[in-house]
Amino acid sequence: MSKFKPQQRYLTIRGREYHFVSYEGRSASRRHPQPAPAMWYLMVEGHRCPVVPCNPALSPADLDAALAAWVSSNAQGPAPVRAAGLAVGAISSIARRAGNWW
Repeated sequence: MSKFKPQQRYLTIRGREYHFVSYEGRSASRRHPQPAPAMWYLMVEGHRCPVVPCNPALSPADLDAALAAWVSSNAQGPAPVRAAGLAVGAISSIARRAGNWW
């Protein structure tokens, strides 16, 4: 039996929540000739994206920092630019149609 215990981490970065799960590595076999190390994965809509190898020597704060660094360099785009007086994603009154537009 394996001694590996999967873990989960939830991080909120720039207002968005990210879910990370650790998975046990696998040894080489006929079906998978390349061995895979134990890794942390980002869970996105039921799919997993490899992030960083599992390192049991890391403290939770160091692990969170490593995951946050990966998110900021790989999973986030540039910071949204706010227009004067408008929230991000808001529609200005100029872009809205009048009640009877034809």
